[in-house]
Amino acid sequence: MPFSVAGRRTVVVGAARSGVAAAQLLARRGALVTVTDRKTEIDAARTLADQGVALELGGHREETLRGADLVVVSPGVHLDQPALNAAREAGVPVIGELELASRWLRGRVIAITGTKGKSTTTTLTGRMLESSGFKVKVGGNIGVPLSDQVDESTTETLHVVEASSFQLEASDTFHPWIAAALNFSADHLDQHSSVEAYASAKRRIFRNQDGSDWAVVNAEDPGAQALAAGAKARRVNYGLALRGDGFSVDAGVIVERRGRAVTPLVPVDAVHVPGRHILSDVVAATAISRTAGATPAAMRRAVAGFNGLEHAMEMAGEIDGVRFINDSKATNIESARRSIESVDAGLVAIIGGRYKGGDFGELASPLRERQAIVVAIGEAAPLVEQALESQVRVERAGSMADAVREAFRVSQRGGTVVLAPACSSFDMFRDYAERGRQFKEEVRRLAVERRAGREQ
Repeated sequence: MPFSVAGRRTVVVGAARSGVAAAQLLARRGALVTVTDRKTEIDAARTLADQGVALELGGHREETLRGADLVVVSPGVHLDQPALNAAREAGVPVIGELELASRWLRGRVIAITGTKGKSTTTTLTGRMLESSGFKVKVGGNIGVPLSDQVDESTTETLHVVEASSFQLEASDTFHPWIAAALNFSADHLDQHSSVEAYASAKRRIFRNQDGSDWAVVNAEDPGAQALAAGAKARRVNYGLALRGDGFSVDAGVIVERRGRAVTPLVPVDAVHVPGRHILSDVVAATAISRTAGATPAAMRRAVAGFNGLEHAMEMAGEIDGVRFINDSKATNIESARRSIESVDAGLVAIIGGRYKGGDFGELASPLRERQAIVVAIGEAAPLVEQALESQVRVERAGSMADAVREAFRVSQRGGTVVLAPACSSFDMFRDYAERGRQFKEEVRRLAVERRAGREQ
């Protein structure tokens, strides 16, 4: 029986981007929609009201959720809070925005998850498939919410979806045709109760697949392999140095191996973004896109025209021989480690923010190998200093402006300053994007100051 919400009382919990998109979709499908949020004011209030959506701001009322026929949660909303528990006890189904939208999609879904690299891989996969002539919609945790894609979904559409743990943990029937696990390491422990809870959420990406589907897995990442253990889909492996069937790098070319047959696909020198982890993401996108039917020529065009994403190993400028790289998306220990390992000696790393869990001490070895200096910022600065000061020099900064200037002051010509926070941004900024933009703006201001000083 087709899924329908016509005339049903539906509550959307959380009025961020995905929650607003879910509310608007539900309203278009005939539901009686109420949006609740802890904030007392939301940007979309007028738009939602114009579409007949009721608002309950300043908290989530148990009586509202208990009286619903369906509750839809935005990504990042804690699923074990009292109001949601009350709804479940009353027999009300509680699902996520990703789950809701997927029930109405007509096209096939390509879903990509992992602790690091999701956005790069998702974006590049979309470009490879578009270049191959497919009708593609890219979104989910990046860009356009899946709820905003439903009305334009056709049987020919490929929905390339970045799927976060928050989206997946509230899924039930979500069924990707191709599901990819890039990597796994501890993250979001400020919201998930344990590493296993985080892994359990990620693992749901494979839950509803069957033998007609595909599971693309990083064979060089034990965590990714563990997520895919038991998956019923056909397996496609990839890895930078993989030597069995699958996708890997050989003699400077990304290739596909099937038995003795080796098919060259994309030259490595077409990749313009630095970092071994970025190359791994390109191999992942190649594996996913090839599985979906992309052509080698189209994949080469897509890679050659891809200069990376904002806030992901993004070149932010150069001042007096010192490069500045914005990797604000490096919001956990593992992703920060990969950022650090992408840079040679002469590194200054800006680390800190709101602590999400993990051990900053894991960064000590790659920092020491690069004779690095650390500038610690945010609430986590004392933890960063405690974990690293015996291994490398650590300085403190109270703001992004101070951090950029301090990093430049202690840097050397020919060196690199990298914003690799290993933390969330919520102590100082709205999100990682605002943090990255502020970093770039401070680099720009410093460059102007240096030029003005030389001209005097």
